[in-house]
Amino acid sequence: MSASITNTTGIPVRGAARSTSPSWVRRHAVSLAWLLPVLAVAVLVQSWNMSGTPQRIDDEGTYTAQAWAITNLGELTHYTYWYDHPPLGWIQIAAYTSVTGAFARYPFAVEAARESMVFFAAVSGALLFVLARRLGAGRPTAAAAVLLFALSPLAVQYHRTVYIDNVATPWLLAAFVLVLSRKQQLAGFAAAAACLGVAVLSKETYLLALPFLIWLAVRRADRSTRRYTLSVAGAVLTVIGGGYLLLAAVKGELLPGAGRVSLFQGITYQLGSRAASGSVFDTGSLAHQAAAQWWALDPVFIVLGTAAALVGLFLRRVRPIAAMLVFLLVFMFRPNGYLPVPYVIMLIPFAALLVAWTAERAVLVIAGWSRSRSRLPGGVRRTLGVVWAAATVTALAVAAPLWTGQLRGFLSSDLDQPMQQAERWVGDNVPKSSRLLVDDAMWVDLVRDGFARDNVVWYYKLDTDAAVERQSPNGWKDSDYVITTDSMRTGGNSSRDVADAIRNSTTVAVFGTGDQQVDVRRIHAEGEAAAEQAITRATDQRKTLGTELAQNPSLAADAGTLSQFRAGQVDSRAMIALGQVLADQRVRVDRFTPLPGETGQPFRRVTLHAADPADASRIADTLDAMSETYRPATVERSGDTLTVTYAPIDPTTAPTTA
Repeated sequence: MSASITNTTGIPVRGAARSTSPSWVRRHAVSLAWLLPVLAVAVLVQSWNMSGTPQRIDDEGTYTAQAWAITNLGELTHYTYWYDHPPLGWIQIAAYTSVTGAFARYPFAVEAARESMVFFAAVSGALLFVLARRLGAGRPTAAAAVLLFALSPLAVQYHRTVYIDNVATPWLLAAFVLVLSRKQQLAGFAAAAACLGVAVLSKETYLLALPFLIWLAVRRADRSTRRYTLSVAGAVLTVIGGGYLLLAAVKGELLPGAGRVSLFQGITYQLGSRAASGSVFDTGSLAHQAAAQWWALDPVFIVLGTAAALVGLFLRRVRPIAAMLVFLLVFMFRPNGYLPVPYVIMLIPFAALLVAWTAERAVLVIAGWSRSRSRLPGGVRRTLGVVWAAATVTALAVAAPLWTGQLRGFLSSDLDQPMQQAERWVGDNVPKSSRLLVDDAMWVDLVRDGFARDNVVWYYKLDTDAAVERQSPNGWKDSDYVITTDSMRTGGNSSRDVADAIRNSTTVAVFGTGDQQVDVRRIHAEGEAAAEQAITRATDQRKTLGTELAQNPSLAADAGTLSQFRAGQVDSRAMIALGQVLADQRVRVDRFTPLPGETGQPFRRVTLHAADPADASRIADTLDAMSETYRPATVERSGDTLTVTYAPIDPTTAPTTA
């Protein structure tokens, strides 16, 4: 018979028996029976309609583009890397998309990165289950924690969004799981330190968990080897953190210098020079907006999770985790700090764990099955257990209808459609030689669509990246189009160049409304006043042409169509070409309707009806023979009907460049 023997350090003795995979599966079959179904639910909810809701935002595009740059450009980022965040987060996204070929499977790059978020959320769910079990929770309780972690609307919103916090979360959970290991503590503590190091190099705010992980490690460590195991773990964490310093040193970017970025500048920016978010209690502050967004998604989970953290402070087994959650909540209220919107991602799994764990403890106390060392009389403990169990049940009952409505929206709404439509419109109608100012969520898609990399400019970099500034010596005037999203309209106000680009531009296409609205705007380098004068001249020109054309006896059209001509609502090129056609034969014109996104713009698609197919063919030849200025972009003929479409920019009405 072979036995597994360990020495005092927890390291297995050579020759000890090792369990095989089948035996591991048999031992954990019951746990897997609880875990796998809830994990399947989590993955289903996370992935269903992930491309439709929420709408893409600029931060998602940044991490997606950085991951894409690693696998497709061989560079750490798509712009100058300036140490704003450690790079390990998007390196892992790049690894996932490279192994799975995700970028090749989706028309929009952020969708591929969102698929990786599903993977990281699934791993986090599995680790949360293990963590709950190691803290003494029953299997149903551990499964409930995973469901809370997966189904809260707050969780769905932020787990779907491409944030590097989601990449760091499974590493932090793994660190807590490993530090709770009773066997092989040296290896477990070292691995926990490594996992925490990876979490911090994925998102630096996860360093806030370090004191509480140390607290757990000190409590769990064998007294005879505590100093040794903790020292080894500290050394591992130091080496991993030192790797980031070494990267900066090798690149010559550790300390500030003329004409270069530096790690020191990145750290000082994050810790000191970055604009503060203000107080959570100030209704006009960014911190308040972030907290209000969380509250709107799931107030019940926020209240219940906070209460569970306070209750957990009185329960020895989960006290370090409860203290960490309370600390992270209090940390939000510092008045002069920066509160990032995805900060809540770090809190969600531990809040879900504490809600489920404390509810189970209340049930055990009520049933008299608890072996707590509390000095409180049994009657008092049972009363408190009843109160907490009732509060939890009431909160979940209130949450059920709220969650149902929210989740229905996540699974069916298509909030990203305006951005997708705008990207398609730009790809179909804007010359590939154009220079574009864009939300970073579009950057990869437009580059893949054929626009030159240097001509697709993330608006944030226009006046913050020296390389981009060298490519744009005249600032916004060197760009042809600006595609505005809610991120740009709100976050771009800090950039004078971006604000000037928007102010000195005119709309050529609009998709969506409200926060989802995306505008494609043509920039006028000659300035706002000259552009407005050009628009007035163009409108007057179209009215003159339209009035003359409406009087042509060879034109057959209803009264509504004729009024569209007279009002100057039809593209000048279309009217001039139609005048040429009417000189040769009679033509009927259908009522004009705008192309998608072009409501309020001159109609550039004309549907003509000739007397017969032969006349229709002759019209097509006439249009094809016209000069380049007046030649349509496309002419589609079906029998005696022609659909004539012009490019969106009319060169006959362009303002004169100053």
